[in-house]
Amino acid sequence: MKKSLLTLFALAAMSATALAADIKPAIVYGTGGKFDKSFNEAAYNGAEKFKKETGIAYRDFEPTGDTQGEQALRNFASKGFNPVIAVSFAWTSALQKVAAEYPKTEFVLIDDSLDLPNVRSVKFKENEGSYLAGVMAAIASKSGKIGFVGGMDIPLIRKFECGYELGARATNAKIEVFQNMTGTTGAAWNDPVRGGELTKNQIDQGADVVYAAAGATGLGVLQTAADNKKLSIGVDSNQNYLHPGSVLTSVVKRVDLAVYNAFSDAKNGKFTPGTQELGLKEDGVAVAMDDNNKSLVTPEMQAAVDKARTDIVAGTIKVHDYLTDNACPKN
Repeated sequence: MKKSLLTLFALAAMSATALAADIKPAIVYGTGGKFDKSFNEAAYNGAEKFKKETGIAYRDFEPTGDTQGEQALRNFASKGFNPVIAVSFAWTSALQKVAAEYPKTEFVLIDDSLDLPNVRSVKFKENEGSYLAGVMAAIASKSGKIGFVGGMDIPLIRKFECGYELGARATNAKIEVFQNMTGTTGAAWNDPVRGGELTKNQIDQGADVVYAAAGATGLGVLQTAADNKKLSIGVDSNQNYLHPGSVLTSVVKRVDLAVYNAFSDAKNGKFTPGTQELGLKEDGVAVAMDDNNKSLVTPEMQAAVDKARTDIVAGTIKVHDYLTDNACPKN
C-alpha cells in the first residue's frame, strides 16, 4: 500500500511537471526596446515576476523595426510557444494574421483589441490617469504653462494628451498647454535626443512642467527638465526614481499585471479571450506617489488628486476618450 501511494505521488509530480513544461510563454516587445524604463520594461517586469514565482522561463524578442513583429509572432507560435504576448498596438494587424494561422495558440494583444477566439486584448484608460497628472501639473506650475511630449503621433498618444489637458484645465481654466509629437514612425519611441529638444523648446516658451508619453524618448524629456530645474511627468512605469525631486509623478499603466496575469492564467488553464479595459476603478492606471516625489506633492495637490480620482471612479467626472471621436473638447 505504501509503495502504491508513493507511485501515485510520483506520477502526480510527473504530471504537474509535464503540465508546466507545456507552458512556453513568449513576448514580442514594441520597438522602443525592452529596457526603455517605460512601457516595454513594465511588460518585462511582469514576465520576470512570473518567472521568479513559478520557475518557468519565457522567451522574448525586441523588434528594431515596424516589420519585425509579424515574423517574431509567427516564429514563436510555430515553435509551440504559448501564450504569446504582443506588447504594442503596432502588432495588431500582424497578430490578426498569425492568430488565425495558429488557432490553438493563446495570444495577448496590449493596447489594442482583436475579436478572435484565441486572443485576449488588454487596453487601458490612459485618459483617466493622465487627467490626474494634469491636475497635479496645473497646481505645481508657477508659470501657468505646461507641456506634453508624445512619441509616435497616433490617436492613442493623443488620448494621453487629451486627458492631461482636461485635468489641467479643470484645475486652472487659464492654463496654457504646449504639445509636440516626436514622429510618425516607430522610431519616435526611441529618440531621447529629440525628446530633449522638444522639451527645451517648450521650456523656452515658459512651460515648467512637461509630461512625456513617448517610451524611451521620454528619458530625454525627463533629463532635460531636470537639467533646466523644471518638473516632468513620467509614463507607463514609475519613473519617479530617475530624477528624484524633479519628476512630479508618473502615470503608471499596469502592463506588468497584464503580462503576469496572462502567463498565470495560461499556466492554470484559466486563459480567456475577449477585451479587458483597465482604468482607475480597476487599478489599471494610477499616478505614482513615493519617497522620490514626496517633497513635490503638497497637501493641496494630494487632496485634489484624491477627489478627482474618487469622482472619476464614481462616474461624477467622465474623462473624454480621444479615441471615440479623434477630438479633445476645449471646454
